[in-house]
Amino acid sequence: MRKKNYSKQKQTRLYVQQSVDLMNFLLQKMGGMSRNSVKSLLSHRQIQVNGRIETQYNYLLKEGDCVVISTSVANTELVHPKLKVIFEDDDLLVVEKKTGILTAPIKTDSRESTVLSVLKTYVRKSNPKNNVFVVHRLDRETSGLLVFAKSRELQEFMRDNWTQIATERAYTALVEGVVDREKDTIVSWLTENSTTMRVYSSFTDNGGKKSITHYRKLKTSNEYSLIELRLETGRTNQIRVQMASVGHPVVGDRKYGLGTSIIMNRLALHAHLLVFEHPVSHQKMTFKLPIPKEFMKVFR
Repeated sequence: MRKKNYSKQKQTRLYVQQSVDLMNFLLQKMGGMSRNSVKSLLSHRQIQVNGRIETQYNYLLKEGDCVVISTSVANTELVHPKLKVIFEDDDLLVVEKKTGILTAPIKTDSRESTVLSVLKTYVRKSNPKNNVFVVHRLDRETSGLLVFAKSRELQEFMRDNWTQIATERAYTALVEGVVDREKDTIVSWLTENSTTMRVYSSFTDNGGKKSITHYRKLKTSNEYSLIELRLETGRTNQIRVQMASVGHPVVGDRKYGLGTSIIMNRLALHAHLLVFEHPVSHQKMTFKLPIPKEFMKVFR
């Protein structure tokens, strides 16, 4: 089977200092690029001005305008069995994380390889001063989409406003048992025990963090259900704890579930959809991954 040739999107952001037409601006800024090359970018809708695609080479730019050039680059710079860069620009990195790797170290003195440490090495290949910062996390055994910021200021802004910036977050999970309802919402209060490092769910307000998860049934067999979950809140282990609390733990969950399933050697939880507003360009960014093949085997 031939391996797919994945690519990432590279964006270059430029700001206009004085009024000039788009062609001359790009010729000045893009370092030796020919007029034909610029026209090719325009015809392939790879140039944006203030967030809108522009195809006219004689478009008149004004002082303060933001010009973004998008180019597809073969994703050969990061080679890692558990990580894939699917989008990168001057401000952000979006990656697909496989199961079995931490987002970031739990202890500051840990030498364990994490998504954060791998990406730091990756961005510093082009410039030793480059850095990346965690915006949100996935559990070690959860796979799916993760966003990293390239500056501390951007990280803090995105963390502080994540629920407003991330307009859609969806997960796919294979859970134990047959889910009766086509769709439902789980509302509970989660508390974390620092001694046992476990999160507990209560359906009455016990002073914990109110947590809301919406889910809908996608597919069922005699023993399992495939569901899509959308988070209204983002608490530690939220999906795993809440699904276990309603009698449908995530398959392969040794911490909160039965831990006895032998149908796959992983936690069956996957962050497959992420929609957010780019904090700098204010563009709507949509990323979607397919459902892991292992999740579908039980329905054959």
